[in-house]
Amino acid sequence: MGKFRMALAGGTAAVALGAGLLAGAGPAAAGASGADRAQAAGASYGCPSGAVCIYPGPSWNNNKPSHTYWSAGVHKLYNQYGKHRVFNNQTGGWTVQMCTGSNGTGCGDKMGPGWYIDQDLTPINSIYIKP
Repeated sequence: MGKFRMALAGGTAAVALGAGLLAGAGPAAAGASGADRAQAAGASYGCPSGAVCIYPGPSWNNNKPSHTYWSAGVHKLYNQYGKHRVFNNQTGGWTVQMCTGSNGTGCGDKMGPGWYIDQDLTPINSIYIKP
């Protein structure tokens, strides 16, 4: 499993934590400051506030995500192979999980607002966004 990283203002640094430490936890549980938590409230790295974005590789792709998801629920992924950056820019504590089942089953750890992961999406068939 990869590691979740906190997306910080300006993209100058990231705090890497083991994914197993973050199940159900957001930036506050990891000791992030109020400024770090506020980062998820605005458009960041081309990902609008309130969205989950997937980028076409393990980078911010010049702030141009290839997929943007807004609503709660299961979203099927198609033709996503290799490493991609998945960024949760949701608000209100909403989380996202990567799932091997196309119906939101076989999901990994929850990733809170303001966090991202460079994930091999080859075995991932859906993402599950939850309030």
